[in-house]
Amino acid sequence: MSTIQIAVKIVGILSGAASIFLWIVLNFFNPYSHMIGTETVVTTFIMLLLPACLAILSSLTSKQSLMLIAFIWSLPFSLYLVFTPGIFALFGVTCVAYLGCFIFMKSSLGRRHV
Repeated sequence: MSTIQIAVKIVGILSGAASIFLWIVLNFFNPYSHMIGTETVVTTFIMLLLPACLAILSSLTSKQSLMLIAFIWSLPFSLYLVFTPGIFALFGVTCVAYLGCFIFMKSSLGRRHV
């Protein structure tokens, strides 16, 4: 395994873990809102936390298609949160990291088969 592949795995795992941490802060320790409804928790769970878990799984198994799915799945909410003030704009960074990991996974797999 090359150093690029190891770095991509680490970035994928860290970006997924960062999204999980941000999701916890968003839903349970949100400094911008005093009341979070159950519907909000469920929606953000589906749109932000599950793709983060998928990104971690993709990094651990080197399945590039899962990383692309995680990126596309989390993109709408991440784009929305990019334009909000504060820490939650970092969801956009983690989403872009999913895309970057997918691209590097794809390119490193292409080089391996040549």
